[in-house]
Amino acid sequence: MSAASSDRGLSLNRILAVLTKEFIQLTRDRLTYAMILVMPIVQLMLFGYAINSDPRDLPTAVLVQDHGPMARSALSALAHNGYFKIVHEAASPEELDQAIARGEVQFALTIPADFTRRVVRGDQAQILVEADASDPAATGGAIAALANLPRTALSRDLVGAVAPSSSIGAGRDPFEVVIHRRYNPEAITAYNIVPGLLGVVLSLTLVMMTSLGMTREYERGTMESLLATPAKPIEVMIGKLSPYVVVGLIQTLVILILARVLFSVPMAGGWDALAVGVVLFILGSLSLGFLISTVARNQLQAVQMSFFYILPSILLSGFMFPFRGMPAWAQALGSVIPVTHFLRVVRGSLLKGLGVEDLWASLAALAVFVVAIAAAAMSRYRRTLD
Repeated sequence: MSAASSDRGLSLNRILAVLTKEFIQLTRDRLTYAMILVMPIVQLMLFGYAINSDPRDLPTAVLVQDHGPMARSALSALAHNGYFKIVHEAASPEELDQAIARGEVQFALTIPADFTRRVVRGDQAQILVEADASDPAATGGAIAALANLPRTALSRDLVGAVAPSSSIGAGRDPFEVVIHRRYNPEAITAYNIVPGLLGVVLSLTLVMMTSLGMTREYERGTMESLLATPAKPIEVMIGKLSPYVVVGLIQTLVILILARVLFSVPMAGGWDALAVGVVLFILGSLSLGFLISTVARNQLQAVQMSFFYILPSILLSGFMFPFRGMPAWAQALGSVIPVTHFLRVVRGSLLKGLGVEDLWASLAALAVFVVAIAAAAMSRYRRTLD
């Protein structure tokens, strides 16, 4: 009777046996083991170092039409502000406009030819600062810092004969900074986030949907029948992915319609670049899902591998946090992620009206991604055939 009672009770030996078995099984599943050990470290590094809501050293282009000492002092004060990093000196207003429109710089500064003369006369001197405000979080701190520039930039210049008069000393700044927020003058966050959702949604659904769909066939044994057919790897790939291309296009259309109807996101044009970018990104995402399915042994591993791609895509692409607020190593890593280039295409076309000729670099990066991932997927599939 006591032996039976002992069998029905808890046994430490049996618990330890099951526990040991689970640890052994866990170490055999290398992908799950990596998720447990590596993912917390990756998240800590990304959130601790790469995420910055107050970016500094933002690339700035300048157009200096006044080469007097006060114009140089104002330019020097801006460069030492901490928020601005002068990376380009434009030769014309058109060149300055193209630099900020194409996203090459975050700010564009114009010092007019009569700046020094107006400062000396106390005649409402002005400098123009244009900000790419499509992402309000990227420019908010820098714009706020400009408020102190007129009071500090010329403190060493306005002395002696050119010292400010009593009226200026009573509270009038020697010059005014005119700020022009381009593409999103009202700093509406939805204008930046909602177009970016297109890249995140397509990545989340297409990569995971494709990898799960293909892996499910391996688990159910239906892939063996497909492998027995004379279909070539590229033919199988096209046949399997074509329905998902339609799904991606429908998702794109729905998101764009809702972005306009619900959030009033401006549609500035650039439809040619948007169309090319959407097609390339859909093909790349589906090819990546196909590649994952050739590596994963089950659906759980497919989900885990998809997550390894999706998490950095959300954090390092500029979707949630300013891309230029990240350190150089994080920006380099983010530049490898296709979502980064796709978001530049979507936001550039919708908010700025940029076309293929303006966004060709990002489109070329997406094309390289499609070719590389499709080639890797077909190579892996050929090995499966063998």
